[in-house]
Amino acid sequence: MYKDGGFKVHEKSEGHVNAMFAWGEHKKAILTDSSKRDALNEAYNKKVQENRKYIKTVAEVLLLTATQNIAQRGHRETEEVDNRGNFLEILEMIAKHDPVVQKKMKGKQNAKYTSSVIQNEILECLANTVREEIIQEVKESEVFPVIADETKDLKKKQQLSLVLRYYYNGAVHESFLDFQQATRLDAEGRKDKIIHCLEKYGLEYRTNLVGQGYDGASVMSGKHSGVAARIKTGAKHAFYGHCNAHCLNLVLTDTVKAVPEADCFFCTTAEALCVYVWVLCSPEVARCLQKLSDTRWACRYLACRNLMDRLPAVLCVLQDTATENSGERSVDAQGLLNQLDLSFVSLLATFRRLLGDAKVLSDSLQSPSLDLAMAVDLVSALKDSFQEYRSETFVDSLWKDIGDTATKCNIAIENAEKKRSQKVNSRLGGSVITSTLGQRKCNDSDKDSFRRTIFYPIVDTILGELDRHFSKDNCDIMRGRQALDPKSKCFLQEQAVFRLGEIYESDSEDLSHELHQTRRLLQRKQQSGMQKLSSIVELAVFLEPHKDVFHELFRLCKIAIALPVSRAACERSFSALKLIKSHLRTTMTDDRLSNLGVLSIEARRAKSLDMDKFIKIFRFVNIAS
Repeated sequence: MYKDGGFKVHEKSEGHVNAMFAWGEHKKAILTDSSKRDALNEAYNKKVQENRKYIKTVAEVLLLTATQNIAQRGHRETEEVDNRGNFLEILEMIAKHDPVVQKKMKGKQNAKYTSSVIQNEILECLANTVREEIIQEVKESEVFPVIADETKDLKKKQQLSLVLRYYYNGAVHESFLDFQQATRLDAEGRKDKIIHCLEKYGLEYRTNLVGQGYDGASVMSGKHSGVAARIKTGAKHAFYGHCNAHCLNLVLTDTVKAVPEADCFFCTTAEALCVYVWVLCSPEVARCLQKLSDTRWACRYLACRNLMDRLPAVLCVLQDTATENSGERSVDAQGLLNQLDLSFVSLLATFRRLLGDAKVLSDSLQSPSLDLAMAVDLVSALKDSFQEYRSETFVDSLWKDIGDTATKCNIAIENAEKKRSQKVNSRLGGSVITSTLGQRKCNDSDKDSFRRTIFYPIVDTILGELDRHFSKDNCDIMRGRQALDPKSKCFLQEQAVFRLGEIYESDSEDLSHELHQTRRLLQRKQQSGMQKLSSIVELAVFLEPHKDVFHELFRLCKIAIALPVSRAACERSFSALKLIKSHLRTTMTDDRLSNLGVLSIEARRAKSLDMDKFIKIFRFVNIAS
């Protein structure tokens, strides 16, 4: 073909020319389509990134308002309104500095992601992300108790607060899980709510629920048909423990009821004085005088302390009011002045000292990191302190304080009317007398009368009530917990640990070998310079690297640590509830309340959320719906 010039002839043919033209156009089209696709892909990716950034900003604003316990929505949210609510106002502020947010805020109404429905979806995703972290920790811990309590919100709905307590990563945790509206107030209804919540979040309660912490109400703690008994029928290891902080409150309540002088002091004199002087005193003095709490007796220490410190100022106010001839108010003031005698001052000084010691224990019992063994030690320390108070040395010191206060307030000390109680029949020995048996005048000194009729009866009653409410001598679980406490004399004693293991169905043979090896291992470590263990948590941390070897003992340690001491975590959640569901937010749905509660109470977890992970979850939820 080359000799004949066939290629040259073909190049000039009409068919070849048309084919070459078509091929050129085809190449141009391919290049053009590729650039168009690239342009479209680039625009699409840019839009996706903008949308994700905007959704992330919206979620961060909602997270900020949730953790700060401030309202999201306004009364009206139209553009004509000056105040559209915290959520929209914060977004508008961000839009001034972020062009992406500004573009979206000025875009289509249905693409702003600011409606209440979208807010609820975002809050639910954020709260569930926090819950997933908690649930994962609980599952890794394997064993957990549940703590529950309820309160009324401002819409008069009964809200049940659920908290999980567990050992994880070398520390004890109390994590809030949910608010549930208690539509039924009987034991069966409350039991169903608790079980439904545990099942909802995938927690195996039948074998892993090892404790229950409620108050002492019969509907919760009833031996045969209370919530605790009903749950235990399906979760055999879920033993009930009365809230120790509540027990302490009962100790103080029962003590005051058992001593007539103390009952009179709190029920009439002190309460009337606080309320009356609150109205009359100057703002500076009134702010320092606290009204008495009906439920938190340990907090009455602050009221007694402040009243004793400012008693001279209170007396001046009452004296001025009594002499101003203002009718009923003057009569009330004079009546209170007549009650401010040496007996009142002695009771005030006594309860200032005793309630001060009780408040230290009360504050400790409310700590999330406190375990039950430490709680027993603290109660024992309080008992020892009160035993030491039954000495002449302490009474002399206390009486000196009473005398100094009485002198400062111009209250007569000498020649006060002295009385003594009628001798009690010997058949009543060891009994607590809660009513008068008759009185006669005697020649005892004021100090002797105070010691015999006021101070010793109060101290003895407190000691008796502490023994009654905190008695653990017959509790196998408590003896087992004590045997796991390195400070205990029976540390790693086989009999006590075996009984605890029997209750929680541990393998006794494995447990025996583990106890033997643990004692030897601890002895070697201490000989090589390791500091002696001081708590059950430290024992668990010591065993954790070898948890596969010491499986049974490590499990019992986790149970001992996790058993609830008090329901203070639920009380703290009620404080958050009051901030979230305020008077202006009573129309909030129960789901929104629960989600906001998780983000508020677990704020530390919420603030550390991975927002990229949240975007993926939110996208999946929207695709699924």
